[in-house]
Amino acid sequence: MKTLLLLAGRSKRFWPLAEKTLFPVCQTNLLSVQIERLRRAGCTDIVLVGGAHNLPQASALFPPLPTIEQEDLNLGMRGALLSALPQCGREPVLIICGNDIVDASAYEQLLASSREKGVAGCLLAQRRERYFPGGYLQTKGDRILSIVEKPEEGKEPSDLVNIVAHVHNDASLLLTALQTTHTKEDDGYERALASLFPVYEYRAVVYEGMWTAVKFPWHLLAFKDLLLAEVHQPRIHPSAQIHPTAVIEGPVVLGEGVRIFPHATVRGPCVIGRGSLIGNNTLVRDASIGDHCVIGFSSEVKSSILGHHVWTHMSFVGDSVIGNNVSFGGGCMTGNLRLDEGEISSAVHETPMKTDLTKFGTAIGDDCRLGISVDINPGVKIGGGTFVTGHLLLTQDIPDRSYVTSKGGQLVVSENRVHPPASAAREGAHKKL
Repeated sequence: MKTLLLLAGRSKRFWPLAEKTLFPVCQTNLLSVQIERLRRAGCTDIVLVGGAHNLPQASALFPPLPTIEQEDLNLGMRGALLSALPQCGREPVLIICGNDIVDASAYEQLLASSREKGVAGCLLAQRRERYFPGGYLQTKGDRILSIVEKPEEGKEPSDLVNIVAHVHNDASLLLTALQTTHTKEDDGYERALASLFPVYEYRAVVYEGMWTAVKFPWHLLAFKDLLLAEVHQPRIHPSAQIHPTAVIEGPVVLGEGVRIFPHATVRGPCVIGRGSLIGNNTLVRDASIGDHCVIGFSSEVKSSILGHHVWTHMSFVGDSVIGNNVSFGGGCMTGNLRLDEGEISSAVHETPMKTDLTKFGTAIGDDCRLGISVDINPGVKIGGGTFVTGHLLLTQDIPDRSYVTSKGGQLVVSENRVHPPASAAREGAHKKL
């Protein structure tokens, strides 16, 4: 059975961060975790289906795997499958969305159900007590009648949420349904399924294990927690340097060349990438720190994900996701808790969206510079390539490549015409610390 791992989405909802399947978390990424779990479930014939924006990077990580480039990214899953299915003939296919992480046992359960007599296909699903902004299955027994995409809260047809791990026992049937579905929207795959359900028996396979869906930036925090939960023992690289007064507590992973300075505390579970520096009087806990980062004097990084080449100085970064090549000036603070301790919202395409979190700080894109004493309200995000001058409070999302200052007590957001130094240009300063 071929496994089509779909990666072609352009991660628009993931703004201000870059490609979600490749974002570094705990020295790995979504794509690597997906492939490892699929292989554990016995799926060895894996094909990567991506776009020109991410397929070269994905292929470089896994050069032995065959790849298919989606021709029209505007067609969503339908476009990916129109590009991939002609190579599958009439054989069975397993279709996996690159955003959804489940246990290997889920794939085993799905594949076993798909082998039952008379079944044309199976869709993985999970019961949810709280509303989830996804597709809900309408069923009769375990036979699927329809999928209702993003129903209004309170009007769900069932409590079964669709997970995009689908088996089609005859790829040609699905291909024909997709070819005869005409829509300019990105729901072509769902419409094709709707044409198959009345004619062929598709079953819901109810899965009760772990499921992490990564669609928005804050979803990476749950993915980080999943990976940290698998760190049970300290793993210290022989080249790591730890000052005698520093405290390393619990399951902590220190990569090659990591330096821990006097009176620093690293409390696990925690993963710190190669060449990173944890400065004097710092506290790092429940966090993923990328390669060549500098957590400077008196900084705290709590329950956050930092990409590569992130620098802080007397800063607090809490429950946040930070891209690559980002610098925090002295005294920067990320607010991560509302005054009423309620659920935090964050804008998606300028529309407020509930995050299902009571603690969420910020998400910051690549190549940003924050001046001294910049404060960020909970849920506010900063686009890539942005410079923020000192002593500002950010209460709204900042677009990509912005220059942010203030005039008369009001934020002034203009185009940033200054390019930040590349991360490689900072290596000299890093080595002098």
